[in-house]
Amino acid sequence: MKKITAYSRITDSLVILNGKPCEITFSCEPGPGRLAEIYRFLESGYPKFFKMDNLSKAGFLASEMVLRSLHYDMESPDESTAVVFANRSSSLDNDKRFQETISREDYFPSPAVFVYTLPNIVTGEVAIRNKILGETSFFILESFDAEKMMIFVDWAFASAGTRRVLCGWTEYLDGHCDVLVMMVEKESDQGVDYNKQNINNIYIT
Repeated sequence: MKKITAYSRITDSLVILNGKPCEITFSCEPGPGRLAEIYRFLESGYPKFFKMDNLSKAGFLASEMVLRSLHYDMESPDESTAVVFANRSSSLDNDKRFQETISREDYFPSPAVFVYTLPNIVTGEVAIRNKILGETSFFILESFDAEKMMIFVDWAFASAGTRRVLCGWTEYLDGHCDVLVMMVEKESDQGVDYNKQNINNIYIT
């Protein structure tokens, strides 16, 4: 039976892992600074984090929390795990930053910013960090929708060899963070049942 074996939730005011708030004392207002504080709290030791856009940072941090809680082996290539994320605003948070580099008087579009003008870059960052070689997908939805998320996850499970799907909602726009990342396992006797009600309950926690 499919189970949600771990999940993390990051918002402007909360950082939650498997239903329990993390004891992080923020020293700044909601925004990119808080993502950096979560990174330092986790002691991730992954300097590339600071080159990422805010969407990738948020998805990376939530994924890091989930995978660590499951003692995931980040050193061995893994073809049995897929990554499926969705949001509403695509990469708009970073698109605005890129537009600013174009609009300057000296017209100097930043290649470092341009790299992140696709929303699926966050799935790539998570996959690279954790040596995940399974399918990666990113979908755009009008709003968080547990039923559609389940459809996307079930599509991922249709691929031969996929036993786990790291999935969720990764929304970051104008300094506001709304992220839920879950690990769904195809066959597990741990965690909570993978169904619409439980996904919604986790999201509104």
